[in-house]
Amino acid sequence: MNSITMKLQADELIRLALQEDITSEDVSTNAVMPTAQQGTVDLIAKEDGIMAGLDVYARVFTLLDPATVVTFQVKDGDRVKPGDLIGTVTGDIRVLLSGERVALNYLQRMSGIATYTRQVADLLEGSGVTLLDTRKTTPNCRIFEKYAVRVGGGCNHRYNLSDGVLLKDNHIGAAGSITNAIQMAKAYAPFVRKIEIEVETLEQVKEAVDAGADIIMLDNMTPDEMREAIKIIDGRAQTECSGNVTKENVARLVSVGVDYISSGALTHSAPILDISMKNLHPVNQ
Repeated sequence: MNSITMKLQADELIRLALQEDITSEDVSTNAVMPTAQQGTVDLIAKEDGIMAGLDVYARVFTLLDPATVVTFQVKDGDRVKPGDLIGTVTGDIRVLLSGERVALNYLQRMSGIATYTRQVADLLEGSGVTLLDTRKTTPNCRIFEKYAVRVGGGCNHRYNLSDGVLLKDNHIGAAGSITNAIQMAKAYAPFVRKIEIEVETLEQVKEAVDAGADIIMLDNMTPDEMREAIKIIDGRAQTECSGNVTKENVARLVSVGVDYISSGALTHSAPILDISMKNLHPVNQ
């Protein structure tokens, strides 16, 4: 993760996670380690996967104590297998113990997303289709989860509601029609912003094209319906398909002809990657 992004955006969220875990003190650690003692602990992979979030993992410990030293044997994007030594953390044992769960939560979650994303991206390799994530992220974890998608080989859709125009079914309902929604968005949004609209039927596809949408999202259509939609659009807008896309069914969408495939599953359904901290022991100062 970019160091500026880490300081301006991630640090506050990491502190909040630590504060959630330590509301007054770490009773267990303070009971067995009443004074400072240098120690070291290993970070070990327990299953196959793609690493993501190593700098976030390290940041948990350096926020607690800047003197903590974290060294890695791998980097984000590298594949690991069970038993691999990912890295070591050396510092005040109280810091290692108090930061362990939060640090692992970030690393396991981010690496799980990167691993799942890589599995989906591999199924699209060579197709020319771009794999996108969505805003279906864990609250206050979007910056971490969307970074993990990129590490896994996916691309980010809009980051948040301020990032771009995407008119969905309820926007259309509020505006009165697809045409009205697109016209109002074009009148309001800066000219550099593309207008994307979600459609569910071929009739809506025709209306969206005629109204001048830049990107048309084909939501929950069958592959045959999407192929027909592509013919109607005929290159006049970029196309995206969405709706319950997972690694189990994404392959059937490759031949449809869309430009983008978006999948909320990249972030909301990816299992964690099993990683643990083991072999903690004191070291001589």
